[in-house]
Amino acid sequence: MNITDVRIRKVTDEGKMKAIVSITFDEEFVVHDIKIIEGQNGLFIAMPSRKMNEGDFRDIAHPISSETRNRIKDAIFAEYEKVLSEQEETETV
Repeated sequence: MNITDVRIRKVTDEGKMKAIVSITFDEEFVVHDIKIIEGQNGLFIAMPSRKMNEGDFRDIAHPISSETRNRIKDAIFAEYEKVLSEQEETETV
């Protein structure tokens, strides 16, 4: 399964949530609402989740293996850095 598209849909400087991402696999399957969050140890991704009756959150979709999670994370962070660079360039012009 290949990652064929990563779209950063919303970027913000305020708060802990830095961006909302959609990622496409094999040009056939998309996962929306992956979040880039600023944590105590730096940025991490949070897969789409739903609040349960008990008040905790449960992922709706998530990778099974750590290898797949890392590929997703790397692709998302690469696109996020690209978007941030483009924003900085337009702000300095």
